[in-house]
Amino acid sequence: MSDFLERVFRLRAHGTSVRTEGLAGLTTFLTMSYIVFVNPDILATTGMDPGAVFVATCLAAALGSAIMALAANFPVGMAPGMGLNAFFAFTVVGAAGLPWQQALAAVFISGLVFMALSLTGVRAWLVAGIPPSLRAAIVAGIGLFLAIIALQKSGVIVGNADTLVALGPLHSAPPLLALAGFLLIAVLEARGVRGAILIGILSVTAGGWLAGDVQYHGLVSLPPSLAPTFLQLDLPGLLHHDGGAPLTVLMQVVLVFVLVEVFDATGTLYGVTGRAGLLQLPDGQRRFGRALLADSTAIVAGSLLGTSSTTAYAESASGVQAGGRTGLTALVVALLFLAALLFSPLAAMVPGYATAPALLFVAGLMLRELVDVHWADLTESVPAALCALAMPFTYSIANGLAFGFIAYAVLKVGTGRWREVHAAVWLVAGLFVLRYALG
Repeated sequence: MSDFLERVFRLRAHGTSVRTEGLAGLTTFLTMSYIVFVNPDILATTGMDPGAVFVATCLAAALGSAIMALAANFPVGMAPGMGLNAFFAFTVVGAAGLPWQQALAAVFISGLVFMALSLTGVRAWLVAGIPPSLRAAIVAGIGLFLAIIALQKSGVIVGNADTLVALGPLHSAPPLLALAGFLLIAVLEARGVRGAILIGILSVTAGGWLAGDVQYHGLVSLPPSLAPTFLQLDLPGLLHHDGGAPLTVLMQVVLVFVLVEVFDATGTLYGVTGRAGLLQLPDGQRRFGRALLADSTAIVAGSLLGTSSTTAYAESASGVQAGGRTGLTALVVALLFLAALLFSPLAAMVPGYATAPALLFVAGLMLRELVDVHWADLTESVPAALCALAMPFTYSIANGLAFGFIAYAVLKVGTGRWREVHAAVWLVAGLFVLRYALG
């Protein structure tokens, strides 16, 4: 077996071993496994069957990680992405009013577009053309969007007729347990404990059980049926949404899916593989091209299984820190996600306020991107701030992107610096202007 793994993953050439790769894979899995609890909880708000979404999440993560392992030989785990699932549930289904079956069809189309962009090199052109300040603001804005969702789900903030939002009843169990879980995750992460987010989710769930809010139904069983979500995407319905006027719907939904997928996945892949020193290898760029195709393929497969967009996980950096250098790390992640299928009773017990601390903590990590905004230049900082703030305050990632790109183009033109605007920015801003003009 060791000889086979050596031939497939070239372990000695990367200065690693089966044991090191196995530990790195376990480390990566522990840091990203919270998604098997969070994703069903978020997508269930659309009417999707949570058991089927749990299975789809595990299978999409396993398939995506395995493709990354075998196609690119990179130590990068993949799973349905945070932020993308929130956009799917709260913007595409919640605000735009599409049925979840049509939202899955939009994910499918975005995956095909993403694949075409990767094959033609347009993806690299698009990433290179978006200014760093806007790229940073997009990540931070999604973080703020996740934060307001987390605070709502936990009851820490509630609706208010006068102020729109207000502090919730902190004397009740859900917000108290959620805040305690958030602090526990932060402390454990600061102390370098592996699986801190997972420990936080399980600890809050245990607290809910002690408070009488959670019923124990066991830990292990055969996986639920995938049938409620498998191949349920409604492509004809999406293309004829609103009585044959699908243009604005498709423009907004697919455009935002593609943009977030492009920046999220590409940035993560650059960061993780660069940290592992893989891009400097003779075949590094060729393998990176394969990785780009791997993540777009995983998006298409995930939409067929019944989950929102699958993407590369920044948590893979923890596995690289533990010594992971090859696709064997990602293959171990894939196998562990398959094993997680047996823990559906545990996933079903996790209440919404137990996943809220994970959302809030991830949101905080995403806000670190704001340091990359060029704050001294108002033509850079104002569009970036507008982009980040509009996402939570309009409850839409799409609106944040639109405001940011349009403002960037307008400010550069207004200050006579229109030559600094890349064609990619003009294209995206123009599409958003067209979307609003068409209603």
